[in-house]
Amino acid sequence: MSASPLAKSIASFAIRAHRPRALPAIPTLVTTVPRRSAAVAVPDDHVSRSAQEPLVEINSLPLQDAVKARGPRNTWTREEIAAIYDTPLMDLVYNASTVHRRFHDPSQVQLCTLLSIKTGGCTEDCSYCAQSSRYDTGLKASKLVTIGSVLKAARMARDNGSTRFCMGAAWRDMKGRKSNLRDIKEMIKEVRGMGMEVCVTLGMLDDAQAKELKEAGLTAYNHNVDTSREFYPSVISTRSYDERLNTIDNVSQAGISVCSGGILGLGENKEDHIGLVYTLATLPKHPESVPINTLVPIPGTPLGDNKPIEFKSVLRTIATARIVMPKSIVRLAAGRITLSEEKQAMCFMAGANAIFTGDKMLTTDCTSWDEDKDLLEGWGLRPMKSFERETGNPEMIDSQLETDLEKEGSSALFGTERSFKQVKLETGTSA
Repeated sequence: MSASPLAKSIASFAIRAHRPRALPAIPTLVTTVPRRSAAVAVPDDHVSRSAQEPLVEINSLPLQDAVKARGPRNTWTREEIAAIYDTPLMDLVYNASTVHRRFHDPSQVQLCTLLSIKTGGCTEDCSYCAQSSRYDTGLKASKLVTIGSVLKAARMARDNGSTRFCMGAAWRDMKGRKSNLRDIKEMIKEVRGMGMEVCVTLGMLDDAQAKELKEAGLTAYNHNVDTSREFYPSVISTRSYDERLNTIDNVSQAGISVCSGGILGLGENKEDHIGLVYTLATLPKHPESVPINTLVPIPGTPLGDNKPIEFKSVLRTIATARIVMPKSIVRLAAGRITLSEEKQAMCFMAGANAIFTGDKMLTTDCTSWDEDKDLLEGWGLRPMKSFERETGNPEMIDSQLETDLEKEGSSALFGTERSFKQVKLETGTSA
C-alpha cells in the first residue's frame, strides 16, 4: 500500500526533527509534571533542544507500550494517559500517526452528515446548548420532521459522498415517545436501505428502546460524556454522569456501536481533557467512534461568551485519544469550521479520520461538501466507504492473529474484562 502525501509529510517532518543540528546548548530545568512521578527535562523555551539532546526526555513507557501494542486495552490508568498527553507535541503527533497507520488506512476519512429531526424545546440545562428551553437563544421548538424530509436529506448527503447519516432530536429521553420512536425506526430502515450507515442521538435510552433501534438496523448511537467526571457538574445539572454511562451500557448491550466523545472549550483545563479520554478509554469496550467537538459559543447560553480553546489542546486531545483507543474512529466534529485547512491536516496527522460535512450540523454551520472534497483531494485523502474499516499496514499488525485474540478474549488485546459498574467505581461517583 503506497503512503499518502499526508503520511509522507509527517514522516519527512519527523526525520528532520530528529536530525542533529548545530545549535548552542540550551539550559534546562528539571520539573515534575502533575500526576507523574518521574522528573522531566524541559528546555526553558519548551521547543528548542541542544544538538546532542534526545528528542524526548521523559519517562515514556506508557507511550512506548501504546505504540507497540497489538490492539486496544481498557486498563489505562489516569497517570498513564496524563504521561502520554504531556509528551512534547510534535513527538506526540508523530507517535499518534504511527498508531493510526497500524490500525487504519491513513488515506481514508469517514464523511458524516448530521440532521436535526426535532429542534429546540429540550428541558435539559446543558450550558453550551442552543436547544435548551431554559435559555433565550432565539431558537423555536419544532415537532419531529417527516420521514420524507429525512429521506430527501439522506439522498443529498449520499450523493455528495457522505457514508454515515446521523439524526439528532432535542429531548432528554425517549420516555412516552412511542409514536416518535416508531417513526424514527422507519427512518433508520429507509436510510439503511440506501446503503448508508445510520446513527441517531435521542437522549437517554433504556435497554428495551435500544433493542428496538438495533432491530430497525441502527449502526451507531451517539451519547457523549461531554467532559471529565470532575468538571461535568459545572456544565450540566439535570443529567448525571452515571446516567450517561447507563445509556452507553444499554446501547452496547443491544449490539449497537457506541459513538461517544466530548466538547473542548467549556472552561475546563488539561486535567479534564485527560479525564475525558480516561473515561472513554476505560469503558468495557472502546467507543466505535469518538467525536471531538470544540465549543461553538451560542449567544444566550451560559457559555456564550467563552473564548476559543487553544488549538494545541485540541491537537493533544485528538492524538492522545488515537494512541489509547487505536481502533476507534476519531471524528472532528462541531467547531471544525473555525479551523484552517492546515490545522485540519494536523488533526488528520494526529489520527483524526472522520468529519461532519454538509450545510448544517444540527443548528450550527458546517463546512460544505464541495469545500471538503477540495480539502481531501488537496491532502491526498479519500472518503471511507460505508461499513469500511481497513487495517493500515499489514506488515505492522497481523490481522489474523488479532482476530484470534479477539475471539479468545485475550487480555493481550483488550485488557482485563471490565463492567460499567467497575468503570463508575474507578472514576468516582457522579455529583
